[in-house]
Amino acid sequence: MTQADGLADFGHDPWWLILAKVLAVFVFLLLMTIFAIWYERRVVGRMQVRPGPNRNGPFGLLQSLADGLKLIFKEEIIPRTADRVVYFLAPVISGVCAFTAFAVIPFGPTVSIFGHRSPLQLADLPVAVLVVLACSSIGVYGIVLAGWASGSTYPLLGALRSSAQMISYEVAMGLSIVAVFMTAGTMSTSEIVAAQADAQRLVLFGQEITIPGWYAVLLIPSFLIYFISAVGETNRAPFDLPEAESELVGGFHTEYSSMKFMMFYLAEYINMITISGLCVTLFLGGWHAPWPLTLWSGANSGWLPLVWFTAKLLLLLFVFVWLRGTLPRLRYDQFMRLGWKVLLPVNLAWIVMLAGIKVIQRESLDGSVRTTIIAGVAVVLLLVVTLWPAAKEPEPMLGMPDPAGRIGGADGFPLPPLDLQVPPSPRAMPTPVPATAADTGSDGAEDSTGEEA
Repeated sequence: MTQADGLADFGHDPWWLILAKVLAVFVFLLLMTIFAIWYERRVVGRMQVRPGPNRNGPFGLLQSLADGLKLIFKEEIIPRTADRVVYFLAPVISGVCAFTAFAVIPFGPTVSIFGHRSPLQLADLPVAVLVVLACSSIGVYGIVLAGWASGSTYPLLGALRSSAQMISYEVAMGLSIVAVFMTAGTMSTSEIVAAQADAQRLVLFGQEITIPGWYAVLLIPSFLIYFISAVGETNRAPFDLPEAESELVGGFHTEYSSMKFMMFYLAEYINMITISGLCVTLFLGGWHAPWPLTLWSGANSGWLPLVWFTAKLLLLLFVFVWLRGTLPRLRYDQFMRLGWKVLLPVNLAWIVMLAGIKVIQRESLDGSVRTTIIAGVAVVLLLVVTLWPAAKEPEPMLGMPDPAGRIGGADGFPLPPLDLQVPPSPRAMPTPVPATAADTGSDGAEDSTGEEA
């Protein structure tokens, strides 16, 4: 059993083997989804000091299957104002895009399958990583169309949030992958995995440095930005603003039930698995065994690398669940600020710095050119640090800053009553004031009619 040789290994499988691979990927994603739902409930239950699902099957493993069967047989309710064609197509688009993106993820090396030598990967292309990004981009249409076709206010707001969120964080995620392309010299997923097989040797300032081959170590800023963007891309907590139940009931899928709701639910978890699988491929060495298992010569041969790939995948899924059970949901303006004003500038600066390092590593540069480049980078960093706007400290609040009760003036955020008392309604009738002796001008004497006041 040898490792995959790249794109040359693809395109030689018989038709029945291709169908078998398609079925294997489909079954793997379904089983991983069922397991991920149980996995999330058990981990969150452990964090909250409760058992989690433990009734259906051993350790509650059949709870996810029971929930799926329940959704299949639930009554389907379609709003009267819904656009029925688009309402039906929206969950299909999300589900198909989620399944298609996993086709270019490598599971292992070239192995023997019923006498045929074939890599453990359905397909590969010279631009395979862009296929995953394209599928995730098209998957946004399913969410947007679902919110619009429902004919309801809250689903529409959730769809608008989701479109803005995915566009914002897909830019940062795409830029983080650029660093991988620059280092590996290819966009093929199988070749990127092969490029991380051995330790990386860098020549920096005339000194040779040896570091581990995984790009999560070599390109750690890109790895961190990618994972943060992936959480926002998949609408997971603390970035689950499109389906914020405290604000939008259920978000874009509020008006969905039965099988259509299950398709959205399935697409969310498959997207989470696909993004984690792509992260394993790009930054964690793919199906290669971690150190010190690499000291064993047979660790990266045969079907065993499938175990390493699945273990890394489950580790990243644990981080998704960990974030959900730990961090509160961000406010929408904070979420957008993080994507456009923090992740994007840091990513651009990192790519420029990485490009400069690549240029410095060329042996054709003489000492004066290297010195000029290093000095230029130092000057740019100094200017960025000097001109970066300082954070403004909040001004102390002296009473109510705005008559409408808003923090930060008329353009700020509403402030609830601090004494937990509802202010009077302007449409309420004024309370009558009882009359007194001073108001009537009487001191107990008789008036002109002869009656006592």
